[in-house]
Amino acid sequence: MFGARCLLRALRSCTSAPCPRHKPSARLSVRDALGARSTNGERVKVQGWIRSVRSQKEVLFLHINDGSSLESLQVVADSSFDSRELAFGSSVEVQGQLVKSPSKKQNVELKAEKIEIVGNCDAKAFPLKYKERHPLEYLRQYPHLRCRTNALGSILRIRSEATAAIHSFFKDSGFVHIHTPIITSNDCEGAGELFQVEPSSKIKVPEENFFNVPAFLTVSGQLHLEVMSGAFTQVFTFGPTFRAENSQSRRHLAEFYMVEAEISFVESLQDLMQVMEGLFKTATMMVLSNCTEDVELCHKFIAPGQKDRLEHMLKNNFLIISYTEAVEILKKASQNFTFTPEVAAVDLLVPGVGELFGGSLREERYHFLEQRLARSGLTEAYQWYLDLRRFGSVPHGGFGMGFERYLQCILGIDNIKDVIPFPRFTHSCVL
Repeated sequence: MFGARCLLRALRSCTSAPCPRHKPSARLSVRDALGARSTNGERVKVQGWIRSVRSQKEVLFLHINDGSSLESLQVVADSSFDSRELAFGSSVEVQGQLVKSPSKKQNVELKAEKIEIVGNCDAKAFPLKYKERHPLEYLRQYPHLRCRTNALGSILRIRSEATAAIHSFFKDSGFVHIHTPIITSNDCEGAGELFQVEPSSKIKVPEENFFNVPAFLTVSGQLHLEVMSGAFTQVFTFGPTFRAENSQSRRHLAEFYMVEAEISFVESLQDLMQVMEGLFKTATMMVLSNCTEDVELCHKFIAPGQKDRLEHMLKNNFLIISYTEAVEILKKASQNFTFTPEVAAVDLLVPGVGELFGGSLREERYHFLEQRLARSGLTEAYQWYLDLRRFGSVPHGGFGMGFERYLQCILGIDNIKDVIPFPRFTHSCVL
């Protein structure tokens, strides 16, 4: 007992005594460093990639970027540092004092005490050149490097912010997020543009199916959301979808992301339209607020004029025409017009992109669905879908929004391949 008390007193005296240690440099992102309110010479550490190097007789200027912001952090170093190793594209770790900058172009700068080269870059062989604004078409040749440019960096930061904004809208609106499966036995769209999933070992045993039924990569989460709408009044999903379309157009991808929602107890298309418009405007306003510099870069250098068009969309109500209304317009325009049976559906079309939203009220009449499935020979396969109408069915509807097309719309990006990190399309699956 006596020994334990002595040990406890010794520990207390150790913990209470001051320990004269050198305070390590605080690690800051470039964004946090640029936004620092206090510049009293605090020692910090910044890691990133060199965007520019400028050498003078007694001073060396570097601009460091780590992807956290469009703006780079200026580093001021003594000319004694070997500028030959500090090349455009090299990765570095810089330690020094964060001080107020005498230049009006930036609020703070980093006065370097130590610069460590983490990874060298041969600037001459590097396909991205300093101070050169490469066209997006050129950058597509380098999917593993293009994220290092200002243009793609801005687009990808906006994409990240838009993802958060969409989730925020649905959460604030009371929706439950559902993770719908990527592998499915259903062809929701019915267009037959499916990627079939098979194990690589199937070559050895071709007569077997891994899941006992043919399985495909999903083209839509709608059917799974309809299942969930029997227990939750408002649900949404946000994930990858796949279409085996033989197309290399500027509006199509083989792999893309879809935002889909399903709402129970809905009997009017107008109710769906309000959610669609609310999603677009709320998410876009959040992106514009949180990614001001990145959006301005896109509107200024990639799509001049898009800023005015976007502001017009945000200030005015959408002109959303339902399928029924479109049929009536076309009937009046041409007496020879033939059309399919009318359904309660709605699309949102935007200039330069085409269809952005597509939604409809779902068919909840059990006997009508039963007859249609029987005529198509699908009763057994879709018995579960009939069960949804047998047990506590309610009127419901939903919509889907192509996420990449949404980014095209708000930024004015002409080709959909430039708003996704790694585009997948016919004859192209790089990385």
